[in-house]
Amino acid sequence: MQKFGKSQSVARVEDQRFLTGQGAYVDDIAPEGALVAYFLRSPVAHGRFELDVSAAQELPGVHLVVTADDLLAAGVKMGLAGYTVKNRDGSRAAAPVRPILAQEVVRHVGEPVAMVVADDMATARDAAEAIDLTVDDLPAHVELTVGGQSIHAEAPENLAFDWGVGDKAAVQAAIDGAAHVVRVLLDDNRVICNAMEPRGAYAEYEGERLHVAINGQGVWGSKADLINHFGLPADRVRVTNPDVGGGFGMKAMRYPEPFCLAHAAMVLGRPVRWMSERTEAMLTDNAGRDLVTTATMAFDADHRIVAYHLDTVANMGAYNSQFAQSIQTELFAKVLMGTYDVQAAAMRTRGVYTNTTPVDAYRGAGRPEAMFVLERIMDEAARQLGADPWELRRRNFIAPDAFPYTTATGVTYDVGEFAKVLERAGQEADRDGFAERRAVSEAAGKLRGQGLCYYIESILGDPSETTKVEFTADGVLIYVGTQSNGQGHETVYRQFLADHTGIPADEITVVQGDSDRIATGGGTGGSRSVTVQNTATLATVDVMVAAFAAFLAEHEGGEVSFDDERFRIDGSNLTPTMLEVVDMAREAGRDDLLAHSARITLDSRSFPNGAHVVEVEVDPETGVVAVDRYTVVDDFGNLINPMLAEGQVHGGVAQGLGQALTERVVFDADGQLLTASFMDYGMPRADDLPMIRFTTESTPSTYNPMGMKGCGEAGTVGALAAISNAVVDALWPLGVRDLQMPFTPNRVWDAIQKAKENSAAA
Repeated sequence: MQKFGKSQSVARVEDQRFLTGQGAYVDDIAPEGALVAYFLRSPVAHGRFELDVSAAQELPGVHLVVTADDLLAAGVKMGLAGYTVKNRDGSRAAAPVRPILAQEVVRHVGEPVAMVVADDMATARDAAEAIDLTVDDLPAHVELTVGGQSIHAEAPENLAFDWGVGDKAAVQAAIDGAAHVVRVLLDDNRVICNAMEPRGAYAEYEGERLHVAINGQGVWGSKADLINHFGLPADRVRVTNPDVGGGFGMKAMRYPEPFCLAHAAMVLGRPVRWMSERTEAMLTDNAGRDLVTTATMAFDADHRIVAYHLDTVANMGAYNSQFAQSIQTELFAKVLMGTYDVQAAAMRTRGVYTNTTPVDAYRGAGRPEAMFVLERIMDEAARQLGADPWELRRRNFIAPDAFPYTTATGVTYDVGEFAKVLERAGQEADRDGFAERRAVSEAAGKLRGQGLCYYIESILGDPSETTKVEFTADGVLIYVGTQSNGQGHETVYRQFLADHTGIPADEITVVQGDSDRIATGGGTGGSRSVTVQNTATLATVDVMVAAFAAFLAEHEGGEVSFDDERFRIDGSNLTPTMLEVVDMAREAGRDDLLAHSARITLDSRSFPNGAHVVEVEVDPETGVVAVDRYTVVDDFGNLINPMLAEGQVHGGVAQGLGQALTERVVFDADGQLLTASFMDYGMPRADDLPMIRFTTESTPSTYNPMGMKGCGEAGTVGALAAISNAVVDALWPLGVRDLQMPFTPNRVWDAIQKAKENSAAA
């Protein structure tokens, strides 16, 4: 029997099957004999097209060729969901239709034009090549600018939205009257998620019932969309998520392929499967980031921030992906002013359509972007003001006695001990020893820099969740509304339920990702899972304890209490465990006591925060940047499993490091993706990553009964600015002043040479 104390680092139970090849991933579990789908995709970024699929349909082994006309003829609703924000003038942002399959016009390379269903992949590929696709090119708009030939009639000059928050006039007045004003222009480069497991799905239609399995981040949104697009009753649609090899936000939204598979399965009455190839994924998975921001920060004579203004242009790609419009607007603004006590803040963001892959959520979704700009300008301000960057932050922190604190954008933080966390970070990173380490690097011909980022993030996603616990003859089942993509949910949910009931963890099985077995759920995203789901579990435990206590009181007499492991009955030596009470209930015929559930809604979200301290070495001869030391001190509130939290931070830091140092999506002027394989796209490798020193300095949240704060995205939120600030710090003595991510050897070397030329000319 597995037993442990609360908040202990328990090894992940799911790893046994993952590491021994027993994972049940979507391409492993597709029904035997399923037909294979292959998508014909646009080879150009923008153009009008015509299709002739007759030759493909006649090939032996081809069962179906699907075009937009076929979907329309079947009554399928074509437009995929895309949230829209309100413009500054109160009107709704542009909402052009994003069709499941392209209609008349293609708008990015890789957009699906037709789907072939065949006996095997080779036949499907041959049939796709037999399709006569004629495209008349239209001008491609690729630059991240307002203007150019409009991609959509609904968006003149390609302006998707013009959004704003804050009192711009008041902010400008404060800037005009400030003692010091600092401005920076920052490029937040586009990245591709590249989850270990690419996107995939299968569909089957039996007995007038549709089942679609998707390696996504939740089943209920997909089920609702299938109902909507196909006009099916809810009881005829089932969606499942099997094991998922990485999501990171990219798999949280709807894509065209599962709808096409569902249509084919219903037409043919046979299961149909599809799995993306890697280059196909790079062309079609929603990208992340891709925005340019001009930031202005004003200070008084005592170096206190008096105003902050941002002007951002954000790439939407060719269409509104599901959450895209909200990310660089509403989600960014939730932490606009970070941990600093400033009320005069404003932001304007313009979204732009381009003939590129759509952009949507990627680990952090708006919060890494916000912290990157804020913490980069804080370092720039420290240099211009001649101030210590740590002290400048400390001086402007929200004071502990100011909580609850409502920010300039209307978000209320419940607690915070930012100065305490920063102090701990200085100790853990050995800040006092940096000067000596820098001298050692200089003696070896290297440039050493130190970078700091103090981040805060707002947990997002559905604030409601349900947990159900069922006692069966084979063990205890806990039904959850979230979906693991590799984070270790099966371990932490078992551990939490065991902690609060005394049920041995190895007798608990987590049930997730099945709309037939779980009535409702919010899925996984925005670092919501552990905080919201375990709060629901805690409420379910309360229901269970009350029900079992009433049962014992009825049969044994006396007042009943529960100590998280055993029931105690006044006047009796009987101290049954919860499982023993379950057996008593079975013997008494009380089947109503064998399943319990509760649904909760959190009034507000938690706000993880912390400090990332990075030291880099730059080789001036080659431009190579090596991350030498990485220290993280996080305030995650109370932890359930510290080891899993640390693992989440490691993964987040790796993704942030990749964006800062190696990753960059490049399109040519015609909209062709030049970084469409791992030969061309710079994924970080093991030798790019340092050992990461991680510790926590907890201030429990008051917004949930366990004092928890989400941790899934925090590593990425803090990494971008910390690494960037370290690289700039290393290069500053050489006169390098304008350098944007990613800090590739070529970029860094070129910046060093230009700085030398400028110095010689001066």
